[in-house]
Amino acid sequence: MTMIKSKPLSILIWLLLALHGAQALSQTLDRIVATVEDDVILESELARETALIANKLRGNNTMMPPEFVLRKQVLERMIVDKLQRQMAARSGIQVSDETLRNSVAEIAGRNNMSVEAFKDELSNQGMDYKAFEDNLRNEIIINQLRGREIGARVKVTDAEVAHYLETQSKAGDAALSKYHVGHILISVPSGAASNAIQKAHETAEHVVAELRSGKDFRQTAISMSGDDHALKGGDLGWRTPSQMPSLFADIVPTMAQGDVSDPIRSPSGFHIIKILETEGGSQHIVTKSRVRHILIKTNELVDDEEAQKRLLALRERIVDGDDFASMARSHSDDKGSAINGGSLDWVGPGALVPPFEEAMNRLALNEISQPVQTQFGWHIIQVQERQTQDDSEQFRKDKIRDEIRKRKIEEETELWLRRLRDEAYVEIDQDRL
Repeated sequence: MTMIKSKPLSILIWLLLALHGAQALSQTLDRIVATVEDDVILESELARETALIANKLRGNNTMMPPEFVLRKQVLERMIVDKLQRQMAARSGIQVSDETLRNSVAEIAGRNNMSVEAFKDELSNQGMDYKAFEDNLRNEIIINQLRGREIGARVKVTDAEVAHYLETQSKAGDAALSKYHVGHILISVPSGAASNAIQKAHETAEHVVAELRSGKDFRQTAISMSGDDHALKGGDLGWRTPSQMPSLFADIVPTMAQGDVSDPIRSPSGFHIIKILETEGGSQHIVTKSRVRHILIKTNELVDDEEAQKRLLALRERIVDGDDFASMARSHSDDKGSAINGGSLDWVGPGALVPPFEEAMNRLALNEISQPVQTQFGWHIIQVQERQTQDDSEQFRKDKIRDEIRKRKIEEETELWLRRLRDEAYVEIDQDRL
């Protein structure tokens, strides 16, 4: 009979205990914290996201709330994010790898870094690049969803802009004053009973009293606020009065730096705002250019080299005395401007694509540029006149229009998210919190 040499009993027991411990740890980390429609949030996911948020708060020198409070806020944000991603998936919204790469490159560029340097910086900060990409992809998906569900139906009329200008005319330049606003929402579920509404109001009154007594606003927002800005310490950023949610657009201009408002009722609950900083309005001066160009488009027969060669020949003829307008009418592929001798008329900042505008701004009057490439093809450019003017009135109207739109989108988003959350099937294991 073949004899099998057995391992010592102590080793077998150690192996069994180790295996049991690993399984127990795995089960602990992977327990379901919340069921969200037909998906789940695991305890390991909540722990990882909570750790990320905690690191950000420490990096901002924000006093940390109790762990169970932070976990509850993070879980609520994860639930709302998951509901939005589920809706996006049902709607067929996807983000291609190319779009993701372009977004990463844009973020790196805004930080004056190459993509590789940006990756290294993330690594130095202890952030996993794959996790960063996943978060960015989700953010893009959610933004596209909100744009379709909310942004597409938000309109701002000339009458609304005119009404705002009329109501703010007495304030003069104060309409362009900017306020750094903090916000806390003591939320009330839709259809809540009167006693629940009264309890929320009492909580809001208590929070206001504590803030006015000197309690830290950021920590209070993280602990108490029920809106999407809670984990940012309730920071809404810098806003003009027209950019404020309409609920407190008239209140903010009456407040001074450091003031905390009384609770403000809305369908979402009770809002509390604090003016963190203020900044006055200013004049808006712009330089406009009267510019003309000649465009050569590339195609199967005309590559980049050929397009540049043709433009250099045209440039030489114009420098030698030929008429720019005649050359544009005969040779430019921009038929809309060619009929006018290549003229684009007077243009202000932001009216033209960046490569064109940057080359135009470098030119002296009547100088002919070297060939310049844009998404439309290759150009030579001439600036005929420049003028500087006070564009404050039009700038003010455009800014107010943009800010009213942002305000409307924000208000609609808040209500949409609240409705999405209230109407969804969500079950939370309170023992895991």
